[in-house]
Amino acid sequence: MDREAYTDWAKRAGQALIALLAALTTAVAAPLPLVVAVDTGTEMPMAGFRAEHLAEGFHKDLGEALAGKLGREARFLLLPRKRITMALDSGQADLICLYLPPWLPGEFQWTRAFFPVSEVLVTDTSVVQPHALRDLSGQPIATILGYYYPELDKALGQGFIRDDGHSSSANLRKIAAGRLHHAITQQSTLDYYIKVGEKLSLYPPLVIKHYQAQCAVSPKGQVSVSEVNKAIGQLLRDGSVSKIISNYQTRLR
Repeated sequence: MDREAYTDWAKRAGQALIALLAALTTAVAAPLPLVVAVDTGTEMPMAGFRAEHLAEGFHKDLGEALAGKLGREARFLLLPRKRITMALDSGQADLICLYLPPWLPGEFQWTRAFFPVSEVLVTDTSVVQPHALRDLSGQPIATILGYYYPELDKALGQGFIRDDGHSSSANLRKIAAGRLHHAITQQSTLDYYIKVGEKLSLYPPLVIKHYQAQCAVSPKGQVSVSEVNKAIGQLLRDGSVSKIISNYQTRLR
């Protein structure tokens, strides 16, 4: 090999080595994904699944928005509800959002409350409109199996007649079919099913309670609660949380 050819080869080899080192450095420096746990028993608008993947809903949109503010990519870990605590305990998942501490016992750190939720009672227009919870005493109300409703227990006592179903969507379909006249649901769920065309004729809902949901952060995860709180603050300031909610919303007129 003559000197000129050798010089050219050495130059190209050096450039290739520099590119390889740069790629390796980038790979090493790239942050780990934000692993977001999602309960596979959740339904829209909280979560929609297709082919065993999270395809849409609050959990997906919020997880991706948080990951973006943290400079990471979101990866969703889909688990039955009973396995979520174990995943957070072990660090298999970094966090789960849209929960409250009483719903998820464990040694987790909780973020600030930030995601607005309203629990409401809806009644179809084929019966007399209730104006307060006490007006429903003795009447069957569509509820979800395994859920507790302390406000209804307090207001109605023995007059709280539950008709348990497996989901809010199934309960709303019971109302649409005329099988029941009253149901407890979240305002966001009601808004979503009206948006997608569920045929419901309802009075304005009675508000049972308002609260703001939080995120539980794993003590062994890749992000700290302070980092997540900072990201949440950014999402609130730039309007991202309101936009996520409005994407699935069409309110009753």
